[in-house]
This record gives sequence, structure tokens and C-alpha cells, in this order.
Amino acid sequence: MSKVLTINGIEQMSRDAVAELGWAQAGSMPEALALPEAERAGVTAVAYYGHTPFGGTEMDAFPNLGLIANFGVGYDAIDVTAADARGIKVTNTPDVLNDDVADLAVAMLLDYCRDMRGAEARLRSGAWGREGAHPLQRKMSGQRAGILGMGRIGREIADRLAAFKMEMHYHSRSEKETPGWTFHADPVSLAKSVDYLVVALVGGPETAGYVTREVLEALGPKGVLINISRGTTIDEGAMLDLLESGGIEGAGLDVFLNEPNPDPRFAKLENAVLQPHQASATRETRTEMGKLQRSNILAFLEGRDLVTPVN
Repeated sequence: MSKVLTINGIEQMSRDAVAELGWAQAGSMPEALALPEAERAGVTAVAYYGHTPFGGTEMDAFPNLGLIANFGVGYDAIDVTAADARGIKVTNTPDVLNDDVADLAVAMLLDYCRDMRGAEARLRSGAWGREGAHPLQRKMSGQRAGILGMGRIGREIADRLAAFKMEMHYHSRSEKETPGWTFHADPVSLAKSVDYLVVALVGGPETAGYVTREVLEALGPKGVLINISRGTTIDEGAMLDLLESGGIEGAGLDVFLNEPNPDPRFAKLENAVLQPHQASATRETRTEMGKLQRSNILAFLEGRDLVTPVN
């Protein structure tokens, strides 16, 4: 058994590289846990991809595990506290995906405001000629935008929206150095002050349900919500209720609870742009994420400092 086991695979662009390195592959966590005990004991590093929980029970199945190298900047599926207790290091792949995630956040907002999908469908179906011009949409530039979570990705989104002549507001754990943007100490205050609210929080227990019903109601019936963080950061039931009732005007969502089978209520919404958790899914970025994941693993195997340690 290889010292390195990939669970849920590594991105398609790097599978040949994984094979060349001689690393073992398991298609899922249950498949990995079903390996013979002797093979699991030989694993010292795991290349991890996906959102299946990787907790203490799973870690104990690999008694000599020393590293979990996550494919993605978000590592909320991995119990870092449990890893610390077992002397297991965790790494992720920050920065290389910031641009793509920020691009998609802006694209979903632009799509929502201008109804680009609906307008294209009107043209393709011939309705433009039969019924006339597409209904008027909503202006995006020059409005008030709020960023909930001003980390690396949040800042990239803010910079892009500022270029649309928007009045920028934000909430984070501490006030940041910005070009005159307005800081809000709590998310309700932020939501009350903006037309568009973009959620760019990290995932995990600390941010679970951070966007409460109160926050969503503060955004109000003309507010638009964009989420490229994690489905767990928002009270999803409250969000669905308000989208259905008009409590908020609309949304652009790339993440959900119960992925990849989100609540069927989403499919019935006409006031939401929906994406299948694919913000970082470009060939270029996934290749760079794979390289960084492998660099962390090779550094661990060679006894060097990890490139992007989490703990």
C-alpha cells in the first residue's frame, strides 16, 4: 500500500500525475475505510477532496496518519481539533482559487440583475420576435453592496464590485484597511444598509447559521443575497421561506446544504440563480489547486515545512 492515499480522487487534471507518483486511490471515504487493516496502517498521508466528514473516527482508521492535505481552501469537513489531538497536520489550497470564486460571485449577481438566462431563452425560443422585447431588469452598477466576511476572497469580491461604482460596506471579525468602505460591527446592521449582500465566510461550526432569519429580514424585500461560502453559513430554511414569500427579492447561490442533492424547493424558484458548487471549477485553477495539494504532500514526505498549513 502506498504511503499516500487519495480519497474522493484529486481533480481530473492531475490523476495521471497521481498515478505516476504511485499513490493509492479510494473513490470515497467508505471505500477507504473498507481497505484491509494492514493497508490502512501503511497510510501516512491522505490527499482529500470532498465534503464527507473526516473526523476522529475516520482518522483512527489510519493509525499512522500524519497529514491530511485538503483540495480546496475550505476545510470544514475535516475536524481539525481531532487532527490536533492525534498529531495530524492539515493543509489546504488558499489563494489560487480566489479569482475564480470572486468572478462567479459577481457573475451570479450580474446574471440575477440582468436576467441573462431568461433573456437568452427569449431569443432562442423565438419569443423575442413573437412577443417583443424582454422585460426591463434591475441596474447593478452604482448600488450598495455588502461583503459578509472580508477575508482573501471577500476582498477580491469587494474590489470587483467597487469597480461597478458601488458603495461598499462590510462586516468581519475586525475592521480592515479599505479605501473608505463602511465597517459594520454586526451582520444585521450590514444587511439593513445594502441592496446586495455577498456571503464570503469560512465554513465550519463557528459560522454555522451566521446568516440568520433576522439578517435576511434586515436585507428586505428588495435585497439580493449571493452565497459562495458554504451552505451551512445561512439558515437555509429561512432563506427559502423568504425567497418564496418575497421577503427578499432574489439570490445567487453556489452552495447548499445536502450537496449534491439540495432541497427541491430551490428548483422551483424563479428568483434565484443556482450553480452546482463550481466557483473554483476552471481548468487553470483546479490544476493549481492540485499542484499545491501535491506540494504539501511531498513536503511532508520529505520532512520539509508544509507550504500552506492549517494547524
